Amino acid sequence: MSSKHAVVTGAGSGVGQATALKLIALGWKVAILGRREAALRETVKLAGKRAKQLLVIPCDIGDVQQVAAMAKTVLAKFKTVDALVNAAGTNIPRRSLAELSLADYHAVIDANLHGSYYCAQAFLAQMRARKSGTIVNIVSEAGLKASPKSGPSYVLSKFGQAGLTQCINAEERVNGIRACSVFPGDIDTPLLNKRPVVPDAAARARMMKAEDIADCALLAINLPPRAVVEEILVRPG
Repeated sequence: MSSKHAVVTGAGSGVGQATALKLIALGWKVAILGRREAALRETVKLAGKRAKQLLVIPCDIGDVQQVAAMAKTVLAKFKTVDALVNAAGTNIPRRSLAELSLADYHAVIDANLHGSYYCAQAFLAQMRARKSGTIVNIVSEAGLKASPKSGPSYVLSKFGQAGLTQCINAEERVNGIRACSVFPGDIDTPLLNKRPVVPDAAARARMMKAEDIADCALLAINLPPRAVVEEILVRPG
């Protein structure tokens, strides 16, 4: 597996971090992306002796120019990218229609939807050339049904992200490329701290962990090329 290469966004914490660590444990080399280099360095520390398998690239994926520069760096180092996991995501405390600011709306759409699209487009060409590749979008159950808990900017971004997965499968299947949307329910990650009412320890204990969602991403990635899991809905038991 040492010849396998992946790119994971939002890899400084949560699902992105858990996915990157699971991939390197399987021998993959992984480019880890995030806006804060300090957070990415924490992922490197957690990698221990496998840290050399990580390529740290600070990147705001909502900025198309930064994504283009990132992709150039990744392909210069790795030559190929076998898997992309779009795990980066954000939300804002003031999220209801009555209080959502235009700036906050755009910030969420940029990070959750535009970032996933920019990253997919950055690596699709080389996947087409090789007739192989897997893209996993970590969506949310909010990408299936709206709720006040999530807020409209998050819901719109996640519906769009799910649509991106469908477009990839509809158009790129003939090129050997597959995509999967993972729709998690509540996960105990740092994103919970941006809720209007932050869940307490008892509520968090009933939630899934980032590692559970990372396992879903690895299922989609590690299946034989002849198979594709297009959607995974996973909720706390």
